[in-house]
Amino acid sequence: MPNSRYSLHQYSVDTLLNWIRTEEIVIPEIQRPFVWSSNKVCGFIDSLYHGYPVGYLITWPKSDVSLRGGESSTRERVLIDGQQRTMALRAALLGKKVLAKKYREQRIQIAFHPDREEFAVATRSIQRDSSWISDISTVFNSNSGLIQLVDEYCERNDGVNRYEMGERIGRLYEIRNNSLGVIELSADIDIETVVEIFVRINGTGVRLSAADLIMSKLAASEQYNGHLLRQSIDYFCHLATVPEAYDRLIEDRAFADTDYFRSIEWLRDWSDNVYIPAYTDMLRVVFASKFKRGDLTNLVDLLSGDSAEEVFHRLEDSMRNYINETNFKRFVMILRSAGFVSASMLTAKNAVNSAYILFLILRTQNVNAGQIERLVRRWFVMSVLTERYSGEPQATLSEDVRNMSTEERVEDYLKSLERSGLSDAFWNEEFMQKVNVSGPNNVYFNVFLASQIKANTKGFLSRDITISNLFEGQKDIHHIFPKNHLRELNIPKKEYNQIANLVVIQRDINIPIGDTAPTVYFSRLQAGCGNGEPPYGGIDNSEELQENLEAHCIPEDVFDNYDEFLKERRKLMVNKIRNYYFSL
Repeated sequence: MPNSRYSLHQYSVDTLLNWIRTEEIVIPEIQRPFVWSSNKVCGFIDSLYHGYPVGYLITWPKSDVSLRGGESSTRERVLIDGQQRTMALRAALLGKKVLAKKYREQRIQIAFHPDREEFAVATRSIQRDSSWISDISTVFNSNSGLIQLVDEYCERNDGVNRYEMGERIGRLYEIRNNSLGVIELSADIDIETVVEIFVRINGTGVRLSAADLIMSKLAASEQYNGHLLRQSIDYFCHLATVPEAYDRLIEDRAFADTDYFRSIEWLRDWSDNVYIPAYTDMLRVVFASKFKRGDLTNLVDLLSGDSAEEVFHRLEDSMRNYINETNFKRFVMILRSAGFVSASMLTAKNAVNSAYILFLILRTQNVNAGQIERLVRRWFVMSVLTERYSGEPQATLSEDVRNMSTEERVEDYLKSLERSGLSDAFWNEEFMQKVNVSGPNNVYFNVFLASQIKANTKGFLSRDITISNLFEGQKDIHHIFPKNHLRELNIPKKEYNQIANLVVIQRDINIPIGDTAPTVYFSRLQAGCGNGEPPYGGIDNSEELQENLEAHCIPEDVFDNYDEFLKERRKLMVNKIRNYYFSL
């Protein structure tokens, strides 16, 4: 690009802060959400303090580009690149909240230790420690003056050198005089060129994902209503995560008055927390279900090709299928019917996406509703059990969507995958090794819990409360062999959280058991069934106790040997999951 189309300037941090305060610098719709971690913000401020280079901002004097929130820019500078730096300054130095990836407003509080000249993300212990300035925004927003701030700090910390503390707090304050480079684009550059600049800049260093590039391209393509598609995706993900944000989003009148917004406003009353898509998930499903391709980089190319107008129309049609209230709710119902009743159980996101792709394809073919439910349930759980998308997910998804052309093709394809991936050898050997892992958030433990939920299993040692009920309220993860008991047995710490040692339990049952050895508390349970006075929970007869233990795959008479217990319980868990899968 010729030099006449841009100019390079150095502006002080104080000038940038003033631009932020007065909203003279604004964020266009082609930008990504704020994604920096608190630690990265801390590192950015530390670099400013030490005078290290921190990169450039790129601005564009344009008055008719869509901004985040749907307004048009009437300000002097539109921010094209450097949103993360700008928002970091706003958060750390001005003390303003940011809208994080999960659409929750977040306060990023950075602390400074003058004696050590060290920055840190503020924690409770730091906030209680007088040697820290727990929030550096107080330095930049203070009306009392720097001398008083130094005096107050020295009063809180007897024995510190007032001269040194004044110098270092003053140096912190002087961050405002440090400079950042700003590349100012010419006003006559069109939006397509601006997007190209944005893409190229972010193509070096930390690359944007294909989904980021697509969202940028959509925002720039107003002639095909691309900006409305972009907003539909953004706002759908926002409302699906935070339904109460509806009142704030409806203030975007330019979008709220469109049919696109009316298609998603049902989410304001939607409180189901099972499937909460990010915009990458949404784009992947929308693209694959319509174009029968799994690699989003293909969509980047299509949006810039000769048939772009047709591509946008097809995308819009597919997006409307995705956000359709009936479709979305029915898909979530299918996940629930398989026993997956919480977003915490859906850690295999690509498997969820592929299941929704299959659902939408079958829906467009007017396949019988019962058949759709059966195929989608099995497809999803098969994908999780076989870790289908763990290697090359985009290539695998591309292969899968090509085989989702008809109901008969799906049925045959699924059977072939079951024969190769869920054979007897898988269940008897491979899967037995897979469940020899630790962690309550493990995908296989989630499948085990789903099998229990589908069977309407009661919580461990519960008489009336189901595991599904516990996911709706308060649940505990109980170690059948408690951690402290394992410590006494000199069992390695890494073995404590074996999934074969975990059950879901009511808190008021878990607490009384505490660190009691299983040989002891199981003996008490048996005694309670004999005298009708259960020590934990409400089960007061041997038949119900035995039924509960079997439902949780608890083996008999191995409570004096942890390794043997794990081995036997894994066998029972695998068998339960196998029966569950083939019942779907």
